[in-house]
Amino acid sequence: MARRRRGFQQFSMSFLDCMSCGLGAVILLFMVINHSTEVRATDTNRDVADNVSTLESEVLEKRQARKQLAAALEETERKLKAAKAQAASLEVAVEDQDKDKVADNSEDRIASLQAELKSLESEVQELSKQSDKGDATRSFTGDGDRQYLTGLKVGGRRILILVDSSASMLGGTILDVIRRRNMDTATKLRSAKWQRALSTVDWITTQVPVSSQFQLYAFNTEAKAVLSGTDGSWQSAAGGTKLTAAVQALRKVVPADGTSLVNAFSAAGRLNPTPDSIFLVIDSLPTQGSKTRSGKVDGNQRAKYYREALRALPRGVPVNVILFPMEGDPLAPSAYWQLAQGSGGSFLSPSDDWP
Repeated sequence: MARRRRGFQQFSMSFLDCMSCGLGAVILLFMVINHSTEVRATDTNRDVADNVSTLESEVLEKRQARKQLAAALEETERKLKAAKAQAASLEVAVEDQDKDKVADNSEDRIASLQAELKSLESEVQELSKQSDKGDATRSFTGDGDRQYLTGLKVGGRRILILVDSSASMLGGTILDVIRRRNMDTATKLRSAKWQRALSTVDWITTQVPVSSQFQLYAFNTEAKAVLSGTDGSWQSAAGGTKLTAAVQALRKVVPADGTSLVNAFSAAGRLNPTPDSIFLVIDSLPTQGSKTRSGKVDGNQRAKYYREALRALPRGVPVNVILFPMEGDPLAPSAYWQLAQGSGGSFLSPSDDWP
């Protein structure tokens, strides 16, 4: 018995054609999207490279100008010393010689030298003022020897730096904070967020003028000077020795407990005389008031503690805020921005690689 030949299935061929066309369309779409992404990435990299090149040029120009200024100051001081020596020598000669023979000529020469001395002294003072601006007391070098435009101006006769050392400075998220606060001390000190805060304080201290006084407080549930025995007193920034010691002492502080901003501002009010400017390094609205409490704190309670802290802030003092935003506290940026603007200070929420 002969086998019956199977018939041709036209529907099966059409289905395969459709599947092939669909697959080809997906492949084509993927190639178009991938090409577009590569083009955009290339353009972005080119823009970033241009910006980096511009910043590097500006840094080189500033360094060259600073070198020229230092050379001019050194040359002027040399001329001043030579002029003083010449004037002293001439005065001795006048005393030893007959006044009748050299009086007229010597008096004119002395008057000329005195005028030259006054001119040189004025020039030295002006150059010294220019040399004292920025990086006056200490040096700070970031990754790649970078410099930044921040809008922060470190000035005044008395400068107070307040650093939040609560447990929230251990991480940027609540989960990270909970995990790290149960670790050993060395791990806590190495926390990325705390290290950024320390580098920020280090950078601020390099901008303190030589003629200024300073104080550095760390605060959580209480506020105290990082240099032992200096609470309530101002420290000299001249030479940078005390500034360096304060930064080194801050590096030994282990973030812990809650945040009481009212105690930090109260400590500022107890300084005599009051500060000319305050630099506040913080990450969130306070979780504590003037008295320590336990348990969770909601947004309304944080706002209440913040208003309490504002009442303790010395009047008329500019507050410059450097904020490292904390997860779960959306009101903090606007609140601290208003504080900075209202007091005449500056507000900065830096990137992860600053300073």
